[in-house]
Amino acid sequence: MSLLARLQSFRCPRFRRCVVLDRRLATVLWALSVLAGLALPSASLAAPRTRHVILVTTDGLRQEEVFGGAEELLISRQYGQVGKTNELKAEFWRPDPQRSREVLLPFLWGTVARQGQIFGNRRRGAEVRVTNGRNFSYPGYNEFLTGIADPRIDSNDKVLNANTNVFEWLQSRPGFKGRVAAVVNWDVLPWVLNAPRAGFPVWSGFEVPPGTRRMSVPRALDEVVEHGRGVWSGVLLDTFVRQAAFHALDSLRPRALYVAYGETDDWAHEGHYERYLRSAQGFDRFLGDLWARLQASPRYRGRTSLVITTDHGRGPAPIAWKNHGREIVDSSYLWMAVIGPDTPALGERTDLAPVRQAQVAATVAALLGEDFVAASPRSAPPVADVLGR
Repeated sequence: MSLLARLQSFRCPRFRRCVVLDRRLATVLWALSVLAGLALPSASLAAPRTRHVILVTTDGLRQEEVFGGAEELLISRQYGQVGKTNELKAEFWRPDPQRSREVLLPFLWGTVARQGQIFGNRRRGAEVRVTNGRNFSYPGYNEFLTGIADPRIDSNDKVLNANTNVFEWLQSRPGFKGRVAAVVNWDVLPWVLNAPRAGFPVWSGFEVPPGTRRMSVPRALDEVVEHGRGVWSGVLLDTFVRQAAFHALDSLRPRALYVAYGETDDWAHEGHYERYLRSAQGFDRFLGDLWARLQASPRYRGRTSLVITTDHGRGPAPIAWKNHGREIVDSSYLWMAVIGPDTPALGERTDLAPVRQAQVAATVAALLGEDFVAASPRSAPPVADVLGR
């Protein structure tokens, strides 16, 4: 029963008959109650349970594999440079795309899809799109880290980013100084983050801009990284990033952490579909192990949200899947997932308005109860559906 109805139908304890208040008086009382409610301080609103956010990305992982699993056409010597095609197909491919994706990404579909939300399946009306128009890495990382699709960023050159990223901004907020960190694979990311200006510790297996506060890791990790840069010139094997990320979690106890994987993009550019699939599975394994660590820790359990995404998509099979860029329209489509105590368990989302890549930054902040858009009005708003409040 509404408050107005209660006021209009008050039963007097001394008499059997109901005493009906004058309607005008009831309306006045109702209006006063509303005004009183509006006057309540903001602290009375439900506060987020999330105290820690970890943004985890893997470079260039297609939404085709995320939502459909391994693509049969690419498990071939002709299109995917695959060796033992029958064995690989038996390991990764299933006639049912939903089963295939569960085989490839068991944590994403076994845990996040049950306890959180996943966006980006174009076939089900839930697009996530790049809005910078470039569809390659520096513009994409800038977009989801700063909330701005900046047309001035038109290359992957090592230029310090003029835009303020959400982690840099959080570092300036009460309760976050000294509780922000980044562990990144691609050698350009310290420039994207503008690490010297941002001021929080950053781990990279490569040289960083002068003035960067480098995150220290065990000497053994530094040594293996020093001798493990032989695959690509600017990207490490993700296993090194995994170890640095776990060290950051244990030693710095951050409230906001960014972890960037990179192998998926480079194996795809080389056309090695098997290694691309195994890197995607390794990324999923890292997410599962990270989540298990968080749930085993009284500090993080029930107080941590994961935001998971990528910097761009890729083209379709059989040829364009190796590449991305402005000329490949499909590479503007990507995906996003969120799991945490404030995110309703709605699973794979369908039939929604498109989500923009630029919304990631404000979503990271909003999960922590912080308003990044107020500080950076050009940035896109958070994805409201994952906030649960």
